[in-house]
Amino acid sequence: MELSTPLPSEPAAGPQLSVGTADPAFAAVRELFDTFLAQDPGYSAQLAVYRGGAKVLEISGGPGLGPGDITGTYSCSKGAAAFVIALLVQDGLLDLDAAVASYWPEFAAHGKDLLTVRQALSHQAGLPGIAGGFALEEFPTPEAARRLAAAAPLWRPGRTFGYHALTIGILMEELCRRVAGAPLQELFDERLRRPFGIDFFLGLPAEEEQRFREVLYTEDPDAWLDPLSLAGLNSNAPVSSIMELPNHRVIRAGGMSSAGGIGSAEGLARLYAAAITGVDGGPGFLAPRTIGLMAKEQVWGLDRSSGLDNAFGVVFMKPHPGRDFGSHLAFGHEGANAALGFADPGYGIGFGYVPRRSEEGRTNGRAQRLSAAVRKACASTH
Repeated sequence: MELSTPLPSEPAAGPQLSVGTADPAFAAVRELFDTFLAQDPGYSAQLAVYRGGAKVLEISGGPGLGPGDITGTYSCSKGAAAFVIALLVQDGLLDLDAAVASYWPEFAAHGKDLLTVRQALSHQAGLPGIAGGFALEEFPTPEAARRLAAAAPLWRPGRTFGYHALTIGILMEELCRRVAGAPLQELFDERLRRPFGIDFFLGLPAEEEQRFREVLYTEDPDAWLDPLSLAGLNSNAPVSSIMELPNHRVIRAGGMSSAGGIGSAEGLARLYAAAITGVDGGPGFLAPRTIGLMAKEQVWGLDRSSGLDNAFGVVFMKPHPGRDFGSHLAFGHEGANAALGFADPGYGIGFGYVPRRSEEGRTNGRAQRLSAAVRKACASTH
């Protein structure tokens, strides 16, 4: 999908088209956002930023995604789920250097017995998908975990990495069931969403459905994805289209932790801020040591699944020259529609960006440009 008009290299002063509030120190960020709105009548998005635990910007604009609306965020869900994993590590229930099979014995099949939790959750398991795919209703159930545990890896586990677009969610969910005796979605709700007032859901309740806005996207009707290719396995082809996932109620209700998260930009920004700086005057829910364990880069280089450069901590994406969304301390996750949520301890910020229509240019697109503008504003008012 092509953007309707080119994006300018610098924001131009113009009318304020967005609604919401912005601290004067972040006026240039709002101007850039308004430039996007002025250039593309079909553009619609939300943007939110917390700094030092306080909300400094929450704006939205364009048709179809306003204040109070929520939509699909795709793999931003992985970042939300990773915070549950981080809490289990912090609580001493999960050891990143223990073998996955020590918690989940069935996972040892086909030479996966030595794979550590750290390796599995940094896309090194060799399990980007299984032949035949998973039915939508299998996400996120123990049956999906049973089938994944029985599968043979596509490469020697721990030898290389390749993005596990959907299956990393199955891995996280089963580890939660094994060590905490509860679904990951339940733990997210009980320990994060409700206590911190986070407008992000892994499992959207029926009463919140009226707030949901379907993701808009364009697919090539003539495109064919070989279901036995790495890309096909990764995308669960031909069972589902990744872009269609959050538009299915069964996915929204189940809250698959790899791609089923529903929320707002404010929810993403508040979640990441609550982790590192705290919000509303309280402390961050993650200790600095835990942040260090989860955010430390584990792999970087050529992604076996996509053929592109990628970098990961434990679940979380890390910035690198091809995906420059934050400082070297930042950690977060983007979504297939170009949504982005991250924390940057270097600047003390939590950032959330959610578009209504799926965007191209995830490596140098609007979210990254807005992030750069936010960091520039922070640096000038340090």
